[in-house]
Amino acid sequence: MRSGTARRLAPAFGAIVVAALAASATPAFAQAKKTIKAVMHSGLRITDPIITTAYIARNHGYMIYDVLFAYDEKFEVKPQMAKEWSVSDDKLTYTFTLRDGLKFHDGTPVTSDDCIASIQRWAKRDGMGQKLADFTKEWVKVDDKTFKLVLKEPYGLVMTSLGKPSGNTPFIMPKRMADTPADKNVPEEIGSGPFKFVKEEFQPGLKVVYEKNTDYVPRSEPVSYMAGGKLAKVDRVEWINIPDYQTAINALINGEIDYIEQPPHDFLPIIKKNKDITLTEYDKLGLSGMLRMNWTLPPFDNVKVRQAVMLAVNQQDYLDAQIGDPDYYQLCPAYFICGSPNATDAGFPKPDLEKAKALLKEGGYDGKPIVIMQPTDLAIVAPLAPVTAQALRKIGMNVDLQSMDWQTLVGRRAKQDPVAQGGWNIFHTTWVNVDMINPIANIGMNAKGKVGGWFGWPDVPEIEKLRDAYARELDPAKQKQIAADVQKLAFELGMYYPTGMYRSPIASKGLTGIVHGAAPVFWNIEKK
Repeated sequence: MRSGTARRLAPAFGAIVVAALAASATPAFAQAKKTIKAVMHSGLRITDPIITTAYIARNHGYMIYDVLFAYDEKFEVKPQMAKEWSVSDDKLTYTFTLRDGLKFHDGTPVTSDDCIASIQRWAKRDGMGQKLADFTKEWVKVDDKTFKLVLKEPYGLVMTSLGKPSGNTPFIMPKRMADTPADKNVPEEIGSGPFKFVKEEFQPGLKVVYEKNTDYVPRSEPVSYMAGGKLAKVDRVEWINIPDYQTAINALINGEIDYIEQPPHDFLPIIKKNKDITLTEYDKLGLSGMLRMNWTLPPFDNVKVRQAVMLAVNQQDYLDAQIGDPDYYQLCPAYFICGSPNATDAGFPKPDLEKAKALLKEGGYDGKPIVIMQPTDLAIVAPLAPVTAQALRKIGMNVDLQSMDWQTLVGRRAKQDPVAQGGWNIFHTTWVNVDMINPIANIGMNAKGKVGGWFGWPDVPEIEKLRDAYARELDPAKQKQIAADVQKLAFELGMYYPTGMYRSPIASKGLTGIVHGAAPVFWNIEKK
């Protein structure tokens, strides 16, 4: 265990768990139903999985929405809502047909109009969606169950994009919802997925309730990663926010809850000693961390100051603080994850404090405070900010480490305002590695700037040209070289610093059938 962060498991429950479990009290009519009570990595407040890349919103999306295509365990794209699809000989027209029996939770059928509107909205926010849109001439409705994508030129990542399992996932929602501007939260929670959102029991940040969608028609294939039949095998799922993990683990041991999405690695040795608790690594590709600077505000609008940060920090320090146990982490000098076809160490910065100090001086840093946002309620991300703060202080930077909850950070990082008006300089986050695997999927490589870019808003036309070249290239060897060129330039400019790779298991009690996939999902899970 990491010193100073491990805590003794207390036998008695505190006020936090009492309040949380009281909030989760199930109505009398539902008490006989099979219910999974889960503690997720964060409370849910922003419910639209398209306007944010926060994974709690993505997880919510998988509960209530469905997708046209999904990756299986071989990372092959398989039909989900789609019945079939075809590509023209010139590779310019893709034709999709929906399967029978698809309907939304309000009883209306899923149509081509819904699919087209949903994909177009997603493509305004997601990195892979934006790149697909760059190559798109038009979407065409053929009939209520058939529609076409017509490209300007052949594009090799069409199906990879439509099957994208994480980040902003291309969930299908009713057209009336998908017509909502892409920067505004949808006004309803109506999907066609295996669970329904129970609006009356929603307590933002505290509790979310889902009930089995008895009208859902799953595919006949067995579940495989994010593909296959989505069979809801329980009646209700409740997400309960217990921010203190010591308390949450006590609740799991005592049967008050059934599932913890991300127990801190500090506690894994203790959890392993309890034979009734199972640890499941749902995503065997693992995850990676990210340090992101705001390019639009001083001092990180200066490349030399960004370069100073890149030389001041060290992956080992982050992984020691965040994970601690080498069995669960891996040093990785690659933006596009180690072990992938695009893995390379090209351009990776080696720590050099003296050079960092010199670059800081050359960049004209004036000593003003650097605001680093730290989400203290998100155990897997919280340790990263203090590591950065310490490293920057060592090279002479004035650091203002500001604590807040994750949902506050998620809202604040979208602000392009000056620091004095609620803006920011640095935040950290983590990603499942399937989101990082190439220059198109990796949203940290989005270099479109303030319009169309991702938080931090780098504006680098040369990187966008390289990403376009990667998207057009069909030769894997040439793709790898382009990815290496992207990585070298991105490290040189300070797009972001990768804090290392790690694995994070789910802890559960009395549950079987947890799906190995890109996100923690609740179909296929049975409760004893």
